[in-house]
Amino acid sequence: MISVQSLRVEFGARVLFNDLSFSVQPRERIAFAGHNGAGKTTLMKCIAGTLKANAGQIHAPKGTRIGYLPQEGIHVRGRSLWQETESAFGETLALRDKIDRLSHALTKLDPRSSPYAEMLEDIGELELNLDAMDPARMKPKIESVLKGLGFKDKDFARDCAEFSGGWQMRIAMAKLFLQEPQVLLLDEPTNHLDLGTQVWVEQYLINYPGAILLISHDRGLLDTLCTRTIAFTHGRAEEYAGNFSYFEGESVLRREIQLKQYQAQQREISEIQRFIDRFRASANKATLVQSRVKMLAKIERIPMPDQDDAVMKFKFPSPPNSGQKVATLAGVTKRYGALQVFSGFDFEIQRGEKIAIVGPNGAGKSTFCRLITGQEAPDSGTHGFGHKVATSFFSQNHADELDPDLTVLATVEAAASRESAPHARNLLGCFLFRGDDVFKRVGVLSGGERSRVALVCMLLRPANFLILDEPTNHLDMQSQDVLQRALIDYSGSVLIVSHNRSLLDPLVTKTLEFRPGEAPRLFSGNITYYLEKTAEDSQSAEGLTISQGSQSSQPAAINRKDQRRIDAESRELRAKVLKPLENEMETLEARIAEFEAAQVTLTAALSSEGVADDSEKLRDTSLAVARITQALETSYSRWGELSDEIEKARKKLGLDG
Repeated sequence: MISVQSLRVEFGARVLFNDLSFSVQPRERIAFAGHNGAGKTTLMKCIAGTLKANAGQIHAPKGTRIGYLPQEGIHVRGRSLWQETESAFGETLALRDKIDRLSHALTKLDPRSSPYAEMLEDIGELELNLDAMDPARMKPKIESVLKGLGFKDKDFARDCAEFSGGWQMRIAMAKLFLQEPQVLLLDEPTNHLDLGTQVWVEQYLINYPGAILLISHDRGLLDTLCTRTIAFTHGRAEEYAGNFSYFEGESVLRREIQLKQYQAQQREISEIQRFIDRFRASANKATLVQSRVKMLAKIERIPMPDQDDAVMKFKFPSPPNSGQKVATLAGVTKRYGALQVFSGFDFEIQRGEKIAIVGPNGAGKSTFCRLITGQEAPDSGTHGFGHKVATSFFSQNHADELDPDLTVLATVEAAASRESAPHARNLLGCFLFRGDDVFKRVGVLSGGERSRVALVCMLLRPANFLILDEPTNHLDMQSQDVLQRALIDYSGSVLIVSHNRSLLDPLVTKTLEFRPGEAPRLFSGNITYYLEKTAEDSQSAEGLTISQGSQSSQPAAINRKDQRRIDAESRELRAKVLKPLENEMETLEARIAEFEAAQVTLTAALSSEGVADDSEKLRDTSLAVARITQALETSYSRWGELSDEIEKARKKLGLDG
């Protein structure tokens, strides 16, 4: 469908990638991996046609529609939400308008004239084309996508200019989904989505009919959706035949193999060089020396493997002890004009608790953070801190408050305490400010880089109560891992507003949910538990509604129409939940069979005369055996996980036995 050939992109002396070639097949899902600035977005812009590469070509069949969702910079105004999303069906609307114009013109013609007959025939052909586009599906499809992305009926008539940046991205996403291009380019599509919308988008993309190229820092989405990964690092791009977790494991294995090959080659080069140095002045060894010099010149040097960007770690200094009660809200009410956010709200966080704050945008999460930190007073009720509580608060606004004239290092050192100042340079390294990067002025940094600086400033302040409002929006995978490990080991209390399931699940033990117009609810479990519990509650509510409806109309049994709907829902659930797992199992078993056959062949080759007598072939074959063995172990492990997941899915669907 799309062919990328020998692509090269450079900015000044810096080469983002060179001689990059790959193809995209219909319905493929490909992840772009690598730290911020490695070239992922640049490649996506090249494919979208908004950026020209320095060399190479990108080919696509004539008529291929490519849709691109950038990270930011989309602002629509002057038309309603409905008008903007309806424009995705531009061809359908144009046909309908043309039919209306011709129909109006037809009334002015003599029915007995040939122009009348010709125009009537034209209208008939246009109506056939319009019927093929199924315009009756247009309205319900727009409603379904808009509601899936979190919009309400009352939003449909609002001017797009009234929506914030995050909602503007949802509008653009809705329009792309409705256009259904053959290739969908998505750059951080879930950055501003709440958990419920993330789940909807994930399911929509799983069933999307076209190919998808995806940049995301949502590990769960990448693992669920993608089957190929292109990783960008240190000016190179490498392909991996698997999802993000496969890439992480395989990249480590590749580095280990490359390191062993590099070390073996360095030993060989040293031995040749020692021979040359020892006998260079010996006349009777001149021929042998020259032979070794030529041999050395012909060796294709194996580069030293790149160091993993995530090897650096950060650990919080031990926080000062606080009382058992860290912070409380008692009978709190908060209003903004006619909008009431909380009424009689009670909340308490204990020492050492780590709680996730979730809910749709505008539900009160940020207001809650300002109340619990004492930055904003409630209209009624009380707020209080426990004994010796020291807070540290991170919000996205903090990035905008940094002094643009200070360097990154000076900004961080100014925020650090005397005890944490020595850790400043190390922590900046954890968040990918390396070498001369720390001497850049804050004013020249991107929005994501400024956000990382603000987060580092927050982490260096001594505190036993951390409040983080969307800390990972602009963090790449390595930085997220650094933050997650540090927070898991942190002994203080944490409130974290985030929709990043992979970050939160190993970290939090409670989940506080906010919904507009409803009292906040506390769940005693992590995000996975919360999603399962709310899904069960929704199913129970739907079941109760069906039951009540049946009792009022047909108390004896569910009627045929309801049964057909229930059967259809069951089939749809099976297609969405069970079928992808079974497909992955089928692919995995085929891959295991290939690995096992390759292992047998390579193991037999180790003892063959041609390999055993050749040290270089023996080394390469041994490395290949080790790589295949590791791949088999990984595949066997995934096979076991998949078996359990399929068994659980079948039980949920009532298919076991």
